[in-house]
Amino acid sequence: MFVHNVFFWLKDKENEEAKAALLAGIKSLEAIESIKSVYIGPPASTRRPVIDATYDFAEILIFDDEAGHDVYQVHPLHKKFVEECAHLWEKVVIYDVEA
Repeated sequence: MFVHNVFFWLKDKENEEAKAALLAGIKSLEAIESIKSVYIGPPASTRRPVIDATYDFAEILIFDDEAGHDVYQVHPLHKKFVEECAHLWEKVVIYDVEA
């Protein structure tokens, strides 16, 4: 299994339109066929010193393997998402895990 964890920080955290646009863009990725499971959301309400809750949205994408992830990276929907939404975020951090 290949797990693609992506964390987004908005440029303008107070802009509700930007927040809605980024969330819609992230959700558009669910249609990519090589993704087996998708989890999207804001930080949980848990707060401990070891938890980074500074991001605005996370997406956790599960693939059968790295090859499925590679299909996702070049998929037209992924490219469209980056083109249409990159101006909304100030930072993106990715953690890929082989499980």
